[in-house]
Amino acid sequence: MLRHYSLISSFFFLFTASVTEAQTYERCPALQLTDTGQGSLLSRFGSGDPDVIEFQVGEVVAQLGDLPITQMSGGVLLRRGNRLAGADLASYDPVQQKLSLSGNVRYEDTNAAIIGNAAEFEYATNRIRFGGAEFLLGRSGARGTASSFEINEDGDLLLTEVGYSTCAVGSEAWIILADDITLDVEEGVGVAHDVKLSFKGLPILYTPYLSFPITEARKSGILTPEVGGTSRGGNELSLPYYWNISSNYDATLTPRYLTERGLQMGVEGRYLLQNGSGKAFIEYLPHDNKLDDERYLLSFEHSTIFKNGWRTNIDFRQVSDAQYFEDLGGSLSASSITHLNRSATLDYYSDHWSIMALFQDYQTIDQAIMPIDQPYQRLPQVLVSGFWPNSALGLDYSLDSELVNFYRDIGTTGWRFNLAPGIKLPIEKPGWFITPGLKVDYTQYDLKNRLPGTDTEPHRALPIASLDMGLNFERLTAKNTRIQTIEPRILYVHVPFRDQDHLPIFDTIFPDLNLVQLYRENRFLGIDRINNTDQISMGVTTRIVDTSSGRELMSATIGQARYLSDQRVHLPDEPVTPRDSSDYIAELRFLIYDNLNFDIGHQWSDSGGTTRSEARFQYRPASNKIINLAYRFRRGSLEHGDITWVWPILTNWNFVGRYNFSLRDNKVLEQFYGLEYESCCWAMRLVGRKYISTRDGTRDSSIGLQLILKGMSSIGTGADQLLERGILGYGRNLN
Repeated sequence: MLRHYSLISSFFFLFTASVTEAQTYERCPALQLTDTGQGSLLSRFGSGDPDVIEFQVGEVVAQLGDLPITQMSGGVLLRRGNRLAGADLASYDPVQQKLSLSGNVRYEDTNAAIIGNAAEFEYATNRIRFGGAEFLLGRSGARGTASSFEINEDGDLLLTEVGYSTCAVGSEAWIILADDITLDVEEGVGVAHDVKLSFKGLPILYTPYLSFPITEARKSGILTPEVGGTSRGGNELSLPYYWNISSNYDATLTPRYLTERGLQMGVEGRYLLQNGSGKAFIEYLPHDNKLDDERYLLSFEHSTIFKNGWRTNIDFRQVSDAQYFEDLGGSLSASSITHLNRSATLDYYSDHWSIMALFQDYQTIDQAIMPIDQPYQRLPQVLVSGFWPNSALGLDYSLDSELVNFYRDIGTTGWRFNLAPGIKLPIEKPGWFITPGLKVDYTQYDLKNRLPGTDTEPHRALPIASLDMGLNFERLTAKNTRIQTIEPRILYVHVPFRDQDHLPIFDTIFPDLNLVQLYRENRFLGIDRINNTDQISMGVTTRIVDTSSGRELMSATIGQARYLSDQRVHLPDEPVTPRDSSDYIAELRFLIYDNLNFDIGHQWSDSGGTTRSEARFQYRPASNKIINLAYRFRRGSLEHGDITWVWPILTNWNFVGRYNFSLRDNKVLEQFYGLEYESCCWAMRLVGRKYISTRDGTRDSSIGLQLILKGMSSIGTGADQLLERGILGYGRNLN
C-alpha cells in the first residue's frame, strides 16, 4: 500500500546503523527528541576505542569485565565506537551477562537516537530491549514512538504500538500507527498488523496486514493508487500491483477503471538476462462503452549485448485503432502520434568496422495519410561502414555501403545498393586545420512496379570533392578572467550534375537548415538524391569562457552557404528556385547572470524575410522560482508562444502554470494552472488543465489532485509528471 515502505525499512536501518541517504526538507525545523537534560552523548563523551565496551561513571572509566560493583549511578555511559547508550542508573549481572539501564535511557549512533524508560542488554544472547521508547532517524528526518523495541538473538526486530511520521513534534499532519511490527533480518521481510494512516486527523488508509521488504530487495505488493479523470474518459482509478516473480523477472498489473469507458487492464513485465534485458506492456479494454468495441495496446522492447561485439534490439508497438492514444493516452504528444515503429536490428562495432542489419515496418494510425504517402518497409536494410585514420601516406580512409529492400503494397518497390569509398588528408596544427577530401558515390537500383518502358535497373555514379578549413583565435579579457575565441570555418564542396529524375524516392527528404546541415556535403537527407553543387559554406563562432570554472558564458554562431553554380537536382515536389546562396542561420546562447539565460536560433534570407525562428528566456533565481518564455516560428506552418512558471505567492504556497498559444491559428493549444502547498512533512498539488487531445483539434480537460507525504509516498494523480513535462526546470523537489 506504501510505494517503497520506507516507514518500516527505516526501523531496521536504525539498528544496523546503515540508514540510506534521504532527502532533507529545507522547510522543516530540525527534528528533536524529548529533552532529557543530558544533551548529546556523542558531544559530551566523544568516541572511544571502537573495539572496547566500557563504562564511564563520573570520572572513572572501567572495562565491563573489571567492574567490582553491580550497581552504578551518577550518570552511566556504555560506549562502543560511535555507538553510545547512557542512563542515570545501571546494574550489571556478571552471571547472566545482562546490563539494565533506567532513568533517562538514551541510545545514539551517527544515524539514529532512541530515548526510553528502560533498556536491557543481554550479551550472552545479543538481545536488546527498550521500553517506552522514542526514536529519531538522523538522515531521513523521521521520528516515532513504540511501547517497546526488541532485538532478539536471531537479529529480528520486534516493535509494539508503533507510531511514525516525518513531521516535527507537535505538527503531526500525517502519522502511521501499527499494533505490532516484526522485521526478519535473515529473510529481509517485515510484517505489520493493523496499519493505519491518518492525515490531519482523518483516516485515509487501513490494512489489517502488511508484508514488506526491509532491504533493497524487491517485494510483491500493492503500490500507490492513482485517481483522476478527463472529459473523454470520465473519472478514473488505477490500483497497480507489483509482482516480484524472481530476482530477474517482475511484473506490474494495473487495473484501471474509467467511468465513461469501462475496466481496462494493464500488464508490464520486465526481465534481466545475463547479456540482455527487455520489457513487454499490454493494455486491454475488453469493451469500450463509448465505442462498443475492444481496444488494446501492445509494446515489446528487447536488447542483447554479446561478448563478441554484436548487439540486438527489438522494438514493437501496435494499437487496436487510430483513436486509441486520443481517447486513452491523456496528452497532446501521445495523440499526435501518426506511426508506430516495429523494428529488429543486429549490429556490430569494432575499432574500424560497423555493421547493422535492420528489419523495419510501421503501423500507420493516422487515417488521413494516404497509402501512397505511407513509409516503406525495410526488409531488410544492411549497412556496412569502415574507417581507418592515419593510415598509409597519412590519409584517412573510409567506406560507407548499404543494401536495402523497400517494400510497400502500392507504388514502386525494389532494392537499392550504395557504395561510397573516400579518402581525406587531415592537417592539424595549433590554431588551424585543413582537410581536403575525395569520395566516389555509386548507387544501383533493382525496381518493381514501374511504368512500362521505364528503366528497372537505373544507376548513378558521382565524385564528391571537398576542402574543409578552420582557424581558432583566443585572447584573454576582463583582467584575465575570461577567454574569448573566434573560430571561422569554410567548407568547399564540388559535386558535378547528374540527371536523377529517373530514380525513385524511397526515403530521401529535404531537411531544415541548421549548423550541422550547413557543413554537410549533400543538402538532401538520404541517398536517392545527391545535389550537384559548387558551393562555399562559411561560418564563424565566438565564445566567452570563464577561466576559473571553464563555464561557457556566451556562444554565438552565424553562417551561410554561397552557390557558385545553379543547383539543378530537386525532389519531385520541391519548387525549382535558382539561388546564389542559402538562408543565413544564426544561434546565440547567453548566460546573462547565474540565474538568467537566453537562447535564440534564427534563419532568414536576403529577400524572403524570416524562415524559422526559436527563442527561449529563463529566469530562475531559486528552485521554486522559475519563469520561462518561449517563441517558435516556422513560415507557413506554425507560430507559437509559450509561457510557463513556478512562483511563490504566500508562505509555503506556489503558483504554477503554462499557457501555450498558437498565434497563427489564434487558438490555445494547452493551458494549465495550479497551486502547490509545501510544508515540513507534506505537500499538495491541485492542477486544472485544458488541452487539445486529438489530431482534429478536439479539446479535453482534467483536474488533478496529488497529496505527497514526505518520506513515504504520494496519493492521487501524477500531477508532478505533468508539471515536469510542461515546465522547463521543474523538478520533483517535494517528495
